[in-house]
Amino acid sequence: MDFQHYSGELAALGAAVFWTITALSFEVASKKVGSLAVNMIRLVIAFVLLMVFCYFYRGMALPTDASAHAWIWLSLSGLIGFVFGDYFLFRAYAVISSRIAMLVMTLVPPITAITGWLMLGEVLSPLEVTGMVLTVSGIAMAVLNRKNDRRKLKLSYPLQGILFALAGTVGQAIGLVLSKYGMQQYDAFAATQIRVLTGMVGFAIIIAMLRRWNLVSTALKNKPGMTGIAIGSVFGPFLGVSFSLIAVKFASTGVASTIMATVPIMLIPPSVILFKQKLSPIEIIGAFISVGGVALLFLK
Repeated sequence: MDFQHYSGELAALGAAVFWTITALSFEVASKKVGSLAVNMIRLVIAFVLLMVFCYFYRGMALPTDASAHAWIWLSLSGLIGFVFGDYFLFRAYAVISSRIAMLVMTLVPPITAITGWLMLGEVLSPLEVTGMVLTVSGIAMAVLNRKNDRRKLKLSYPLQGILFALAGTVGQAIGLVLSKYGMQQYDAFAATQIRVLTGMVGFAIIIAMLRRWNLVSTALKNKPGMTGIAIGSVFGPFLGVSFSLIAVKFASTGVASTIMATVPIMLIPPSVILFKQKLSPIEIIGAFISVGGVALLFLK
């Protein structure tokens, strides 16, 4: 395999692995200290990590060499992706559960592909479209079937929760496309710095408006919660987001977002091993279909 030829796809696969670790870490942290505190603290930790990394990697701790174009569009990407997208996604978790929210999130790849076509003129090949459809279908099968009880899956959910999840989905998709447009040939880690910095400012404004700074100070004293946040920050906004920008830099946004959307599938093994959850036949079939779809995206 020509690894350089598939650098974007491999980076997307790496981002999916990192976000799987992040999901497990932040799930623990959110239960300990709340999602609002997790969102703010994770971005602060990630920004410090990016400063240290970029100092040794690029010779400068801050993205002072970024163009005005990069600052404008990457900042907008950070606001739409981190603040708008993540805020509504966490709200959706509370209303319709993370399982149903993740099902709605499978719409990210097609929305990203459409946005990428409208904004960047990206066109997917028939093979890439087939791979995307298979991957999203497999994820939907696996996630839709996941449940913690024996009750039948309801056909209706609170409209508010669905709208929150859709808002989060649109925020993630548009944020990714704006990242590619703003980054262009700029360094992916420095670009992540700009997005994270904007996210920090956005969440700081939200916390100030809601007068919830006490939640952040309380979270800093919670050792188990901070452990989860620290681990999630390394693999999420630091490595995961940076690799996602490398992915969209060298691959189409539709293909990259499809591969990165396999996190629910990657969460299945640790859920079985760590949480002793049982798999149903439909989940196994969905996982295989999703993996097959991803494999097609590498056949170009």
